[in-house]
Amino acid sequence: MPRDYLRVHGARTAQERADLLAANLAEYRAKVHRTTEDGLPGLLARLLAASATVLVPPGLPPHWLSAAGPARVHDEAASTPHQLNGVDSVVTGCALAIAETGTIILDGAPDQGRRRITLIPDHHICVVRVPDQVVDSVPQALERLDPARPLTWISGPSATSDIELDRVEGVHGPRTLEVILVGAQ
Repeated sequence: MPRDYLRVHGARTAQERADLLAANLAEYRAKVHRTTEDGLPGLLARLLAASATVLVPPGLPPHWLSAAGPARVHDEAASTPHQLNGVDSVVTGCALAIAETGTIILDGAPDQGRRRITLIPDHHICVVRVPDQVVDSVPQALERLDPARPLTWISGPSATSDIELDRVEGVHGPRTLEVILVGAQ
């Protein structure tokens, strides 16, 4: 039976879409940064300044970390959770980001690596290319994603609440999520 669901809740420009994404990410307590492609290596160096090690997916563009100082740890199939837990930060790209929900989607592409590398280190920095990787809504994202890929949907840093609604971050993934919107100023 055909459905006539809304695919988006209002028309937005690329800038409005990026602004909505940034606002929704910040509401989830993610830290949002904006830069240009040329400014990305310097920004990553600043964000990684307190990290001794950074986990690098196999397809991460090398120039992204050209100015960063931490020792690079390359993802290997033999890496144990204990070894990954010893890494300070991980830097990845993404498949898509959804403005209306403030969600980052990873699909295991070479610049993102395997799912577990984004779940174990305490600090995840994710690079989103604006406007190409930002869509308005979940239906738009689903049209662009391959359902056969391992999809990870991230809406803010890992968090849970106890029965008294005390929020605890980092229980099931990174305590800190930083998102860099590249191309959006």
